[in-house]
Amino acid sequence: MVGRARQDIIVKKESAESIVDIQKYLERINYHGSLDPTLQTLQALHEAHLLAVPFENLDIHLGREIVLDEASLWTKIVEHKHGGFCYELNGLFALLLRAIGFSVDRLSAAVANSTGGFSPEFDHLTLLVHLEENWLADVGFGEAFRQPLQMQTVLAQPQDRGSYRLEREGEFWIYQEWDGAWKSAYYFTLQPHELRDFAAMCQYHQTSPKSHFTQKRVCFLATRSGRITLSDQRLITTIDDERTERLLTDEDYQTVLAEQFGIVFSPGASSPNTSANRCK
Repeated sequence: MVGRARQDIIVKKESAESIVDIQKYLERINYHGSLDPTLQTLQALHEAHLLAVPFENLDIHLGREIVLDEASLWTKIVEHKHGGFCYELNGLFALLLRAIGFSVDRLSAAVANSTGGFSPEFDHLTLLVHLEENWLADVGFGEAFRQPLQMQTVLAQPQDRGSYRLEREGEFWIYQEWDGAWKSAYYFTLQPHELRDFAAMCQYHQTSPKSHFTQKRVCFLATRSGRITLSDQRLITTIDDERTERLLTDEDYQTVLAEQFGIVFSPGASSPNTSANRCK
């Protein structure tokens, strides 16, 4: 390994009573590379996270409260090997980056909607990583960029799975994706925030019938050649540009969760595939 010798890395929680073993986090995302706080390490960690940890909202449909404290996020994502949504995934990923030696800010973002407007602030949590230049990192926005984006305006940044860019209007930065035209996905400012600042919107998304997270179950994971997605009972597999779908039985649903997403619910626990558990 280049630079620092691999060892158990422990970082104190910001709230501070307990500690988190970051070495276990690296094992969780199957990362065995350099720990030097460089752009190359950031890129490798970012992609490793997307390939190992699903974006999912299954706890909401199990009636399990999502609490934004680092101990809870650690237990769910690292110990239990589940996934989460943006507050959880980016919230915890910031800890890993800081432990390794990166300077990282948690940022509030407002997400574009179908009417051409944007959601309220704190609707999404994204990350700003400070190196010689600043980089936008995000392991919690579904099918977005695999590699961090350079914080430069109107610079197309093509990657294997798409092309992306950032625009700026005053203090606001706008992340855009190419889909035959540039389409805004979310905007943000560079004002740093604590994890607790996102608690109110996190509560909204797991309780409001207007939240898209309460309306259906989703589970998404990037793969080397594409992605796999569970949308309620539909399994969608994309390999390069080829997309296939099939409808799953309840038994198949649990098998797919375990074998393709690595998510296993403990014996006797409620299952998110039953109608009794679905938010109305």
